[in-house]
Amino acid sequence: MKQKASAPTRKILVVDDHESVLTGTINALRQHYPQVEFFTAQTASMAEQQVATARPELVVMDLSIPNGTGTAARTETGIQLLRTLMQQYPNLHIVVQSAYTKALVRLKPNINAHEGGFTIADKSLPLQEMLTKVDWALQGLVYTPKEMRVGLELKPEWLQVLKLAFEQGLQDKAIAEQMNVSERTVRHYWTQVQDALEVYPEAGKNIRIQTEMRAREEGLID
Repeated sequence: MKQKASAPTRKILVVDDHESVLTGTINALRQHYPQVEFFTAQTASMAEQQVATARPELVVMDLSIPNGTGTAARTETGIQLLRTLMQQYPNLHIVVQSAYTKALVRLKPNINAHEGGFTIADKSLPLQEMLTKVDWALQGLVYTPKEMRVGLELKPEWLQVLKLAFEQGLQDKAIAEQMNVSERTVRHYWTQVQDALEVYPEAGKNIRIQTEMRAREEGLID
């Protein structure tokens, strides 16, 4: 009799150069996700190695980190690491923990193109906020702070998804066929639209209906 194969263990990599922050973040995440295997890195180079070998589902990282042992922590190092990770692992889920999010504006095109979840958690906010952003990232959602969303900028393909869904009543599979893209790409477009419209999961509310209401408020669909 064949034994049932066990589900693969989820893996999360936490990147921070402060040992106390690293420990505190992992303890909080372990309580929230008791079945997860955790990995750590304190430099950008170690983080790249860990992602390549451990292949985590999610990376939770500080923005200001050193490139290697003995080097100074810099925001630019974190920016470059994010560029590399998004380029090499387009489906990797990422949570950025930082009190300084303005620098991430430089990555806006990369974030828009990234197919994995991507959320930003302000370090100054309560721990529960970070756990919420981790939950959202693991769902493949996108969340960027308000200061990164100056004006309502929607790509043509995002608008097309709104029109096909709410003016023609098409479901994702039919939208994908109409646009000649995969269903995964359509779901990616939804996460980008919802972030631009500031629509995020709320208990008891249907996120698609909330998206439609906001799109109509903004005059994006009739």
